[in-house]
Amino acid sequence: MKRDAYDLITSTASSEAQRAFESAVFGVASHRPSTGLALQTTLSADPDHVAGHALKGFANLILARSELVPIATNALADARASLTRKRGGTSDERILVKALEVALEGSFSAAAAVLDHGFKNRPATFLPFKLSHSLRFMTGDAAGMLQVTTRAVDHLDTSTAAAGFVLGCHAFALEEHGRYSEALAAGQRAVALQPEDSWGLHAVSHVFEMRGDTDQGVDWLEGSRKAWSRCNNFAFHMAWHLGLLHLERGDHDRVLEIYDDEVRPQQTDDFRDMANAVSLLWRMEQSGVHVGDRWTDLSETAYRRRTDTTLIFAALHNLAAMVAVGERDGVAELVSQIDAKALGTDEQSRVAAEIGVPMARLLAGLDAPADRQMIDRMVANLTKIGGSNAQRDFFVLALAKAVGAGGDNAAVSRIGEIRQRLKADDQLFKSIERSVGTNLSARANL
Repeated sequence: MKRDAYDLITSTASSEAQRAFESAVFGVASHRPSTGLALQTTLSADPDHVAGHALKGFANLILARSELVPIATNALADARASLTRKRGGTSDERILVKALEVALEGSFSAAAAVLDHGFKNRPATFLPFKLSHSLRFMTGDAAGMLQVTTRAVDHLDTSTAAAGFVLGCHAFALEEHGRYSEALAAGQRAVALQPEDSWGLHAVSHVFEMRGDTDQGVDWLEGSRKAWSRCNNFAFHMAWHLGLLHLERGDHDRVLEIYDDEVRPQQTDDFRDMANAVSLLWRMEQSGVHVGDRWTDLSETAYRRRTDTTLIFAALHNLAAMVAVGERDGVAELVSQIDAKALGTDEQSRVAAEIGVPMARLLAGLDAPADRQMIDRMVANLTKIGGSNAQRDFFVLALAKAVGAGGDNAAVSRIGEIRQRLKADDQLFKSIERSVGTNLSARANL
């Protein structure tokens, strides 16, 4: 048995595999593009590296693409076979494999609970901690994230390799609860301990954005560019935050430049990249920015994934891309797929039923919420889509725009009141409010 630098106990006898696996875990923590190669090296050095197979399974599953589920399933089979050949492996390995099994059964929340319970006596063991954090992030479980990160911080040895990364996750969890001063302090400490902690950098940028501190946010992201620009496609997401800050400042030319060079430099169909691009383009258009033909590649990518409802968060962004160009057939098919998804019994099926269906119909222009009760229910259920408050704000804005288009000033104000609990008032929401008044005046003059 070997205990690695991140406190995971594995059954590998290969020092080469252990070094490579530690590199893979560091890559996960720092969002490095070398993570996949490090994992390959791990499994080449020790084909029965149980944790390596488990991480491979989770890495594919978290990408939320239907075609990658069989790869994750095969990784689970390999992990189980390796456990057998290693006479049951270690307790740590068995917990990772069990969590992957539960995640593949359709519940990220239950998988996170397996990890949390299995490592309750060593909550800062980094890989299960980070996997739990990621799974809870994807299910919108901010309360669970904060509970787990608080416990880990309470047990944290700040001299360990993972200390800064753990604090970065804690900073993000605090930020998602609107505890901005605490989040800022934790995030800055995380980065001081571990300059490669892009998640901690990211948490601090969230604080500035949600507070409306655009100048500090821009300075923070530009000052840390050397770190986050070395990331994998997480760099696109960091650039998205930078673009949002410049949009709020009215620097439209700079936003377009950031979009082309850093948010959408590649026409990928990773759901996270699509979410960045779709939501930023939508905001630009609502802000009166001419975006040219930039919707084209997004809508084409979305059309190719019009039957994939693996993750409702991803499906709704794909839907918005097709709505933007009037791709009626693709919109109709994806709305139908989300409707069908809502009839299932797994976790994402419940998300589809509770918020995916009404939000999809709203984005497609098929329905608009008519009363305060429905608005409150939709906003309350939005967390279930997953992602961050900043990412879900796209849906809050779309909801406000939809009810505002019908001239319901009271409903828009209600959404604004709910939104202000976490995010400072901004120019885009003000423009939506003004458009309601314009619509009402126009109707009065008819």
